[in-house]
Amino acid sequence: MSFKQDLILLLKPYYLVNILLSLSYLVAKKTPLLCNIVFPSAASQCELDTRESEILFFLLIVVMIRTKKAGSVTMINYLTSSFMYNKIANLILWFYADIRLGIAYGVLFVLLAMLLPEPTYSGPENVVYFRTAAGLEEELQRDKRVIWLVVFYTVWNPACTNFAPIFAQLSAQYGLDNLKFGKIDVGRYPDAAKKYNISDSSMSRQLPSVILFKEAKEVTRRPGSDHRGKLIKFFFSEDNVKASFDLNNLYNECKANPIKKKKTLIANKPEMENSHIKSE
Repeated sequence: MSFKQDLILLLKPYYLVNILLSLSYLVAKKTPLLCNIVFPSAASQCELDTRESEILFFLLIVVMIRTKKAGSVTMINYLTSSFMYNKIANLILWFYADIRLGIAYGVLFVLLAMLLPEPTYSGPENVVYFRTAAGLEEELQRDKRVIWLVVFYTVWNPACTNFAPIFAQLSAQYGLDNLKFGKIDVGRYPDAAKKYNISDSSMSRQLPSVILFKEAKEVTRRPGSDHRGKLIKFFFSEDNVKASFDLNNLYNECKANPIKKKKTLIANKPEMENSHIKSE
């Protein structure tokens, strides 16, 4: 996703409201007129005291660690990953300043969470969703001429959530009759995780996992492992996925060699009947 697209997304109410909530305490403290209204009896009205500075510094460390773990690769990903921690820190700060302000912020926090859910990807996609490992295997064996790029994911993992729109866009851009894109939720169908040796635990570093299948066999996967079996970290950006799976060359190869559809007897039957009538 380009920087321009990120900026357009930021204009959506969800992002604007959450940015305001994330900065609410700092803005209230550092804006002179607003500070005098919100904190009329505070000893250090418009300055952060030691405890407040410690809370904000701790928040910064937590956000950096969590966004890195989530595999955030765009500005939107970073913001989305940090919103919850920012709002919790602000809730603590508001309670620290005044319990009434903390309660008001908490109520606003909960109401907006219910009324403004995170926007989901609504663009084009060309993805097949599998329910079981057996269903995936059956589809792989159905026609071995078809190349499959399959994502193993869970709905609760932030890295999987961040990667979902990227994979959808890739499927719309590269999908062909002989180059298909699939997804399977290993949180709901753990048999798939077990079959393909993917950890689906909450601490897993293998989510999401993307596997390329050719002739019904695994060719490569990301994240992969080195010769010692140690997992190699992979950032699931659009460019990284294209490069790792050589999607441009794969697409050109598949497009140059389309699957030829066999003509059925039913399709030829009218022509045969017309020929028979003429001969009579």
